[in-house]
Amino acid sequence: MKYEEAIDYLLLFADFERSGRFLDRPDVAPVRRLLRALGEPQEGRLTVHVAGTKGKGSVSAMVDSILRAAGLSSGLYTSPHLHDYTERIQVDGEAISQTGFARLTAAVHDAVAGLEPDDRGLVTFDLLTAIGFLAFRDARLDAQVIEVGLGGRVDSTNVFDSKELAVITPLSLEHTAVLGEAIEEIAAEKAAIISPLTGAAVLAPQPDELAMGVVRARAEDVGVPLIDVRASYSWRVVAHDLRGQDVRIERPGDGLDVRLPLLGAHQAENAATAVAAADALRESVKITDEAVLRGLASVSWPGRLEVLQESPLVIADGAHNRDSARRLAEALRDYFGAELVTFVVGASSDKDVRGLAEELAPLAAIVFAARSAHPRAIEPAEIAALFAERGVRAEHVDSVADALAGAMAASRSDAVICLTGSLFVAAEGRAHLGKAAA
Repeated sequence: MKYEEAIDYLLLFADFERSGRFLDRPDVAPVRRLLRALGEPQEGRLTVHVAGTKGKGSVSAMVDSILRAAGLSSGLYTSPHLHDYTERIQVDGEAISQTGFARLTAAVHDAVAGLEPDDRGLVTFDLLTAIGFLAFRDARLDAQVIEVGLGGRVDSTNVFDSKELAVITPLSLEHTAVLGEAIEEIAAEKAAIISPLTGAAVLAPQPDELAMGVVRARAEDVGVPLIDVRASYSWRVVAHDLRGQDVRIERPGDGLDVRLPLLGAHQAENAATAVAAADALRESVKITDEAVLRGLASVSWPGRLEVLQESPLVIADGAHNRDSARRLAEALRDYFGAELVTFVVGASSDKDVRGLAEELAPLAAIVFAARSAHPRAIEPAEIAALFAERGVRAEHVDSVADALAGAMAASRSDAVICLTGSLFVAAEGRAHLGKAAA
């Protein structure tokens, strides 16, 4: 099987990410059945399981980097990818090869073919998750950091008999058609990754008290000790430049002066959560403060307030709803001194584009609305109209590359250009500027 054939095979199944369609999934029985056929590749190594609405990818990347700095071989499983499916499965900080991905897909193909027919089939994300676990088993890794794809309770990753740590990052309304209309319902779905055989749980600072209460109750119900980051840790940004920020993190007994190559106040908060996770893991593995500092200083998580070019300043960020757009606007002002920004915006049809426009419009000099290559991309004219309603000059074009070219042609060398609306737009902007392999 070649890499292109592997992707074609995976997309024969229901692909939630691309289609937006969700099957009825009362449990994770389909993926558990597949994993049994593969010899339970998810087991056999230290496991950190991360769920949440915001920051779960960043926290996962930080914890993985810390584990590697501590001398452990570690795998990182995240979604979605920016440029290539292989990015989702990293072994010791490097994406697996396309050849390796295809080989593992062939193994999953054979296992699927040997399963008994069932009235509830597998989905693409089930297979991707199984491929990730196979890669980690083949590499004989010491540890794995697994980011939940959607929700938690019936997510393809919620398949562990036991795990050392569960982390719940900030929770807010998302995927309400699937996870529930109320924040309490969403929190219950996410908190379900805290199982009775979880060693400990870390709760990141929460914007909603109701969500926090649900997670606390879940941990108490299953008898798992919970570390509340907001109660036990504090953090503040000391300094920043275009390449990162210096953060002081206080914890029980002492503090750490962290250099973080990621920008934004939310990343400082994510770093505090990652430090709490590392502290919790010291019961299972030796992690020194030096390892924590080296791990955070070397973390890579592109497409999130990422500086792609300095003159004019081009920034890519995957903000796709009101909350993330608000944080993006704050960061553009606080970290880059921006008073007016040229935005390149593209989004998926199921995202809160109106909320995005309302948060970014006060900072927008002009908006170039674009259609990303994603199948669920909203029409650029609809995005432009939402900004125009708020008095912002807006144009719409067919592609992200054309939008970015137009933005750069219309900007002086001291301008600030920001690609946003989805990770797909950030990825296409990165590719246009030759950053796809970075």
